[in-house]
Amino acid sequence: MKKLVLVYNPVSGKAVFKKRLDEIIYKLQSRGCMVIPYRTTPENADLVDFIRLAAPDGIIAAGGDGTVHEIVNLIMREKLNIPMGIIGTGTSNDFATFLHLDTDEYFDRIASGKTMKIDLGKVGDTYFINVASAGMVTSIAHEVDTRLKNAFGKMAYYVHGLKTLPQFRAFDLTVRTEKEEFNEKAFLFLVVNSSVVASFKNAAVQASVQDGVLDLIIMKQCNVADLMIVTTELLAGKDISQRKEVIYRQASTFEVECSEELTSDIDGEVGPKLPLKIETVPQVLDIFY
Repeated sequence: MKKLVLVYNPVSGKAVFKKRLDEIIYKLQSRGCMVIPYRTTPENADLVDFIRLAAPDGIIAAGGDGTVHEIVNLIMREKLNIPMGIIGTGTSNDFATFLHLDTDEYFDRIASGKTMKIDLGKVGDTYFINVASAGMVTSIAHEVDTRLKNAFGKMAYYVHGLKTLPQFRAFDLTVRTEKEEFNEKAFLFLVVNSSVVASFKNAAVQASVQDGVLDLIIMKQCNVADLMIVTTELLAGKDISQRKEVIYRQASTFEVECSEELTSDIDGEVGPKLPLKIETVPQVLDIFY
């Protein structure tokens, strides 16, 4: 019998997972899995001890991108040689959406132990599974009130973004890769591991979690009309990588500097201030898939 620790965030998304907890346990238990639930807290001080004591065959992260980010870093930091599963229940579930981990069939794959190795990104000592960014999208994500996110979901980001549109300003960025160096005045940059970012699909259609590189997307300074066109195309799931307002690159390492103080965002969590050195760590994490 496969033993799984289910780490769930009771307040992610619209705080609905608490109502789904029994359903999720049933789906895994009926497939021959022993499920040991762990309810997250702001500190999660005993989570490592809990996992080591449980000695599971895998960890399932049920929550939004922040919960997934925390479990990824716990596995890497503690050198836990066990696979990870993802059940997206947050306001934004970008990585789970990218890999289509939102079907009943996924529970069959968890129970059968089907896994694959994926790349991660790394900034300093912090790993990320999906995105490192800075600029206007970062500020929106950090400024939206938790109560609004729980009440209105992703719409809260869009409404807040429209409200702050007149305040958007560009930053002077310097970017270095193993191949080139360039400067650009830009609204934001994203270094991504998948093609779903901030619930926008196909932001970088060439993105793969097993190719050993990360994808850079820079939104160059432009007028409001062009910005709205690019945003509309993102919402429609179109590839924006060839637009004149966008710079798109692939590389294994990115060094990003800014002319002024700018705080980054790592998988939806507040990250370090720029400059950043962002590295690819190839095929280092086993996930149920």
